[in-house]
Amino acid sequence: MTAHVVVVGDVLLDRDVDGTTTRLVPDGPGAPVLDETSSVERAGGAGLAASFAAASGARVSLVTALADDEAGARLAGLLTGLGIELFPLPVTGGTTVEKIRLRAGGRTLLRLDRGGGATPADPPDAVTDLVAGADAVLVSCYGNGLLRVPGLRHALAGAGGPVVWDPHPRGPIAVPGVALATPNEGELRALTGDDGGGRRLAAATRGAQRLRQHWRASAVAVTLGADGALLSHAAAAPLVLPPPHGLVPPPGADPCGAGDRFAATAAIALADGALTSEAVAAAVTEASRYVAEGGAATRRPRAEPHDVVAHTRAAGGTVVATGGCFDLLHAGHIATLEAARRLGDCLVVCLNSDASVAGLKGPGRPLTPQADRERVLRGLSCVDDVVVFDESTPEAVLSWLRPDVWVKGGDYTGAELPESALVERWGGQTVVVPYLGGRSTTATIAAVRDGGRQLEGAS
Repeated sequence: MTAHVVVVGDVLLDRDVDGTTTRLVPDGPGAPVLDETSSVERAGGAGLAASFAAASGARVSLVTALADDEAGARLAGLLTGLGIELFPLPVTGGTTVEKIRLRAGGRTLLRLDRGGGATPADPPDAVTDLVAGADAVLVSCYGNGLLRVPGLRHALAGAGGPVVWDPHPRGPIAVPGVALATPNEGELRALTGDDGGGRRLAAATRGAQRLRQHWRASAVAVTLGADGALLSHAAAAPLVLPPPHGLVPPPGADPCGAGDRFAATAAIALADGALTSEAVAAAVTEASRYVAEGGAATRRPRAEPHDVVAHTRAAGGTVVATGGCFDLLHAGHIATLEAARRLGDCLVVCLNSDASVAGLKGPGRPLTPQADRERVLRGLSCVDDVVVFDESTPEAVLSWLRPDVWVKGGDYTGAELPESALVERWGGQTVVVPYLGGRSTTATIAAVRDGGRQLEGAS
């Protein structure tokens, strides 16, 4: 049975604006001018943790506070597009917190933070019941005040499943009895007042023990960056869990989001009945893999689709996109891709990642690894580029790609496409192209397992 994880915490809207800098402002002290080439919006804070949990196949409900403004509406759209069930608390005043990064050449030139000040109300009974019935609860604190709401803290104290508390130095202490707290070293020092002096492991052990006792937590896992994590629990000696061989992040890797990945993985593992040590080991593995594979950069638009899209738009052309798993490429796929390409001047394929395919299709899928599926698609003359996404639906990637035309095969109807309303927001259009009957990956797999039975219409 799919685990139900309730994420509770502060959400924010992350926006990365990428561009080029070729000149300085004429009326300032040498500040560069950024010529925007692309931008991407995604859910940050507890929204990022919820996104990770949803991408792992869990059923995710998110309890948060959302201001009634344009940024809040966009944030809600991004989250629900990932299949996350939203439980927004009523708020008074304030605006949605936004973090806007201006980037060039892979580097952040400037970050603009704005918004905040919203005051959330106590949760309704539905939220209290939701938390009480969860298989696990992940508290993702970003210090914006939500976790200080008395009614919400009361609900968390009565959670039915294990509680994982990912803290922030500006946030409140955890409710008593959490199963696992997951600070990094800097957060641990701020939360305990310990200067971290002495040897690194000794300092982490000392701080974790203090925090566990002060918070009355069952366990504290201190994340150690590229060195994994240290788990302080009932045993006399701490458990040190290094990253698995081959997943040690390279020097200079971007760790942004790794803590959210760590906490989300631990919460899902505990929801599935894992021991705390097993949950932390799984969290180390997934957080290390996330950073080793590019970390936050993998959640930003890739350079190639931006170049293709930017060039097409600069020439006044039409950008077309389609999506799918493309596990075993067959004639039906080719027919859809060729028809899609004829509708515009470039075709970008949104490809489900291995994790996304597994969540959609179940155990044993995909049969073909993500890198191979991407390479095959790039080799087709009708495909101009490919972008891989981790979520169960392509709505997040569509929100930054913003195609003029979004194409699905003829086995879909407009009523079945949740992407249609999203594409219409920027004036795009969703269309259906004829589907070549008798061809599907599922049918191909079934035919092979049935002793090589020939597919209908195939030769």
